[in-house]
Amino acid sequence: MNILDSTGEEGVCVEMAMVCLNDFEEYAKQHLSKATGDYYDAGADDCCTREDNLLAYKRIRLRPRILRDVSINDTRTSVLGMEISFPVGIAPTGFHCLAWHEGELATARATEAVNTCYIASTYSTCSVEEIAAAAPNGYRWFQLYLYRDRKLSEQIVRRVEALGYKALVLTVDVPYTGKRRNDIRNQFKLPPHLKVKNFEGMFQEQAGSQEEYGIPANTLDPSISWKDVCWLQSLSRLPIIIKGILTKEDAELAVEHGVQGIIVSNHGGRQLDGGPATIDCLPEIVDAVQGRVEVYMDGGIHTGNDVLKAIALGAKCVFIGRPAIWGLAYKGEEGVREILQILHDEFRLCMALSGCRNVAEINRNLIQFSRL
Repeated sequence: MNILDSTGEEGVCVEMAMVCLNDFEEYAKQHLSKATGDYYDAGADDCCTREDNLLAYKRIRLRPRILRDVSINDTRTSVLGMEISFPVGIAPTGFHCLAWHEGELATARATEAVNTCYIASTYSTCSVEEIAAAAPNGYRWFQLYLYRDRKLSEQIVRRVEALGYKALVLTVDVPYTGKRRNDIRNQFKLPPHLKVKNFEGMFQEQAGSQEEYGIPANTLDPSISWKDVCWLQSLSRLPIIIKGILTKEDAELAVEHGVQGIIVSNHGGRQLDGGPATIDCLPEIVDAVQGRVEVYMDGGIHTGNDVLKAIALGAKCVFIGRPAIWGLAYKGEEGVREILQILHDEFRLCMALSGCRNVAEINRNLIQFSRL
């Protein structure tokens, strides 16, 4: 698990071990093109929310218990009744083929091998059929946007249900795309050899028509509302998870509308800048739903310590976005597996050092909020 990093004495190459997720981030920055790196790294406007997703964890301290016999640790948990190896899954992120030639196929195989959950993105550069074929025994959910042309959304829902995807993750925080300055400066576009494969051939290309992240501009429907959750429930028997909730008020509405899960998410800080860090929103949402639905979260997870804090504050599972991309950029499927293994090992160690023998023993008593 080494990369050539620099030249030592007398021109001998010195290898740097990939020890933590930050090592993979640095590798990706050095090896991805500027436009691709900027796309993955982008936050909205001044990137305050993107940065606070990371900084918020540093304001939280742990209250470890001692003499608890932690000679055996069990990191397993379950999401929607399915057992996974530890409470970290892969969040929906677009365009994996920009980071590695096999793209989402490599990501799917890695999550299958580690036995955790992969949320496939609508904006994948491999189709839902190709992803399912690459990891036939993998546990997959599908992330969905609603479009002005509802037939596009309906068709993809029917495809993923037939393919054995286990849940629909409805992203609700993108009535319009946030302003990502570097994407505008770079005039970001997918290279000609890549497509949003799930919609290949569904849009009639017109000369001079504007494109936004691989599909025609103004395709997203800004009129999306709670009634569309009911429409989706009428369309499919799959569990529905709402991704993009940050307040107790919306969490309560989600429960009232009969969804099965909530992902506390600010889209990696890529939508509304100046909003709260997701870990700061988590406690009020967990308190609001009172166990009626499962609560997950994404945003800012870089260490096993971060995972422990999120689980202690009530998340059933957390999801990582950019770190999966860094793993792909490093070594494809093997890189994503290494990212997940590092997080698993760090989480298990932090559990033990905090006096927790299994995930059920992790609770809010572990948490002390710093005044910093």
